[in-house]
Amino acid sequence: MIRRDFSERDIHMALDGELPSDERAAYDAWLDANPEMKAKSARFTADRTALRTAFAGVLDEPVPARLRKVVLGEAPVKVAVPRSRWWFAAAAAVLLVAGGLGGYHLAGIDGIGQEDPAEDRLAEQAIAAHVIFAAEKRHAVEVPASDKDHLQTWLSNRVGLKLVAPDLTANGFQLIGGRLLPAGESRAAMLLYEDDKGERISLYVTAESAENAKGTYASAQDGPRAVYWLDKGYGCAVVGSLPREQLAVVAKSAYGQLLAGLAG
Repeated sequence: MIRRDFSERDIHMALDGELPSDERAAYDAWLDANPEMKAKSARFTADRTALRTAFAGVLDEPVPARLRKVVLGEAPVKVAVPRSRWWFAAAAAVLLVAGGLGGYHLAGIDGIGQEDPAEDRLAEQAIAAHVIFAAEKRHAVEVPASDKDHLQTWLSNRVGLKLVAPDLTANGFQLIGGRLLPAGESRAAMLLYEDDKGERISLYVTAESAENAKGTYASAQDGPRAVYWLDKGYGCAVVGSLPREQLAVVAKSAYGQLLAGLAG
């Protein structure tokens, strides 16, 4: 097995099918050993799928001859007429999808392409963490629910918020445990729950300075969904693959208890 230092560039190469086959095993092992990079890989994959779905009707259309000539230097480039930020966002999305994304997503282009980047970022991070750790059988959490007091104290100190794990037994879910995660330049807490059928949901909580907001977000049509809130200096997202109405009920219960814990 090839052994070398991998980086974010290798994530882009893997997504584009350019990672050498003899490096794949070592790359997968590197992802497993680096949760932050594995979360990025999951987020980039979800973004790629969402964008390709959104622009499926235009991906196979030929590039207009006049644009091809401009790119190849066969025609003079005319001064562009000023356009709205919306147009630039749409153009960026088409170029990113047609070019295989190149490892980037819309939030990285001069801050355009998302009306509320803080909201989407929180939801994307929560979904990426859920995709990675909800599927784990032996290492889904760092601290188990059997040590709940330590779990709450530890995560509260690390995240900087008074965190109380919601009791979701009335909704059919039992706490498995939790873990600490990177969240940009800060940290996030993830609490994982499971019902008697093995279905899992997660709560993702982080200190967040954005303005108040709430909503539902899905990075892929057939993937997990996040119900999220940004309020009073923190961000919270409840993630799962439950039916929309059921997830909303569970999220409301979890949010109410989290809010009570933060205020306590």
